[in-house]
Amino acid sequence: MKNIYTIFLLLLFVFFGCTQKNKFNSTISSNEDSLSYYLSIANDFNLSREKREQFNQKAFSIISNQSDDSLNNVNLFKVANRYYNMDNWVDFKKTVDIILEKAIISRDTISKAKAYTYLGDFYVSQAISDSAFLYYFKAEKMFLQHNDIKNLARTRLNKAILQFNEGDFLGSEVAVFNALRAVKGEKASGIVYESYNHLGLISSELGNFDRAIEYNSKALASIDDKTIPAVFQSKATSLNNMGYVNQNMNRHDKAITYFREGLKQENLKIDKPFVYAMLLDNLAYSKFKTGDDSGLPELFYQALQLRDSLQLTSGIIANKMHLSEYFAFKKDTVKSLQYAKEALNESMSSKNYRSVLAALKRLAIIEPQNASNYTKQYIHINDSLQTAERKMGDKFTRIEYETDQIKDENIDLVAQNRNLVFLFTGLGVLGLFIFVIKTQKAKNRELLFKQQQQNANAEIYNLMISQQNTIETGRIEEKKRVARELHDGVLGRMFGVRMNLDGLNRFQDELAVNQRTNYLSELKNIEQDIREISHDLNREKSELINNFVAIVDGLFEEQKKTYKSKLISIVDSGIRWEAVSNSVKINLYRILQESLQNINKYAQANIIRVEFKKAEDHLILKMSDDGIGFNVKTAKRGIGLQNILFRTNECDGVVDIKSKKGEGTIITVTLPIE
Repeated sequence: MKNIYTIFLLLLFVFFGCTQKNKFNSTISSNEDSLSYYLSIANDFNLSREKREQFNQKAFSIISNQSDDSLNNVNLFKVANRYYNMDNWVDFKKTVDIILEKAIISRDTISKAKAYTYLGDFYVSQAISDSAFLYYFKAEKMFLQHNDIKNLARTRLNKAILQFNEGDFLGSEVAVFNALRAVKGEKASGIVYESYNHLGLISSELGNFDRAIEYNSKALASIDDKTIPAVFQSKATSLNNMGYVNQNMNRHDKAITYFREGLKQENLKIDKPFVYAMLLDNLAYSKFKTGDDSGLPELFYQALQLRDSLQLTSGIIANKMHLSEYFAFKKDTVKSLQYAKEALNESMSSKNYRSVLAALKRLAIIEPQNASNYTKQYIHINDSLQTAERKMGDKFTRIEYETDQIKDENIDLVAQNRNLVFLFTGLGVLGLFIFVIKTQKAKNRELLFKQQQQNANAEIYNLMISQQNTIETGRIEEKKRVARELHDGVLGRMFGVRMNLDGLNRFQDELAVNQRTNYLSELKNIEQDIREISHDLNREKSELINNFVAIVDGLFEEQKKTYKSKLISIVDSGIRWEAVSNSVKINLYRILQESLQNINKYAQANIIRVEFKKAEDHLILKMSDDGIGFNVKTAKRGIGLQNILFRTNECDGVVDIKSKKGEGTIITVTLPIE
């Protein structure tokens, strides 16, 4: 029956084992790309370290292929945490360096500050205290700048623990008070608990046991089961600290009470085995001091065995020192000397010089014959330790000072750069303002010059018109005078002759009659001719009566006299020049003058053709030549062409220039007219 029951249990085990295995494999298959799944498995302490590292590496690979954002950094921090829990410091450092690089590029100061705290943790693990302190200090400044209270307090607490471990107790105490000051009024019972707990340790080391009890009491009172998980075993830790302080005060009975109460905490050996071992060792030591041998030295051995399994070097040293003292009391010098020397060797190996001093002091008592030698070593190491602790404290202070100094210098440099930027910006604005003013003045001068030039052109044109008017007026007056003379003088006298001849009609002979008739007929013809001449002189048909045309004709005559080129000019008789404004006329005249000048200077033309014509409500001036021509696109626009364009724009007109090398040039100016 027993065998059947055993086989049945075995079958059940195999069945459920296979089921769980299939379930596990199925879960892996369905979640092989699930980041959260890999991160969860990587933090499962029931798995082997190798297995956890594999899953953490898979999680890291997924994150590396994702886009850079704040969530990406959060996941990388999770990966780093898991490497930290595995004591995989190489991959931990690599991951943190990647986070820091990304944070610097993206200017993510929160991630940057958190990365600094992780680097501080890394250098603590490597026992490089100054580098650890530097990164904690940098993180502290950044958290303070962003008013990140909890991270600020946590970083200050990390600094305090680091300073405590290096023997800088006063600096550690200041750092803890700064952490408490940061979370004052905040819900941060975990940080408050750790701060008071640490202040208790500092006070114990400084020999101020009453204050140590006060701080440990505050730590116990601050424990909140809702915010501090029971797995942390905070109460057991504080009870051990209270007992330790009473132990140092030689109040061993009271110390035993605290140690026993601490050992009663649920799941202590599973959750915090090192605290359990510490309570066992301290309980055994206080029982030994009260003369209670019950359970001794088994309690010492039990604590030592657990500490050996956990590789807790400092705990092992303390345990062996207690065993040495216990066996010395029991007159077992061999075992006492054995444990004291083992404690000394392990202290030297781990560079725990405080424990070295305690071991040397114990050995001097056990071996009085070698006491002088141990004392010399004690004094030498104690002096070196004090010097090292003082240097480390000074180094921490110097790091803070130099970092703040660099920061102040950077702030000053930023301020100087900002002032320089403001100065150069101000100078630039002032220079731009002066440039605009000068440009505006130049434009105003240019406009004034153009206005003066336009007025001068108008005056010149008016003078030309006035001169032409004077000539025409004199000509008209002369014509009228001649007409009057012909009409009043010659016709009057001829009329008298005709009347006298008419009086000869009294003679009736045939000869006289014929002569009279001939004379009268001839006089009538003369009278008619003179009358026609008089009428012609008073008629203003000539184109010379139009002053602008006369001026243009004068320009053409001058061109023909001066240059060999043949000039052909055509003026549309349908143009009503009296309706064209003087400004348009003077600009047309200047455009024509400029064009002829350019042709004469550059074109080498044989024939020049100028044509004025009217097209609906536009007046067109077209000038062409058969000269060498030029490339319109590449040719530089000289003053002549610019003047033509400028004058055309003044009249709201359009210029069209057509030219090719070897094919002459055609310039067409189209101006609107009423």
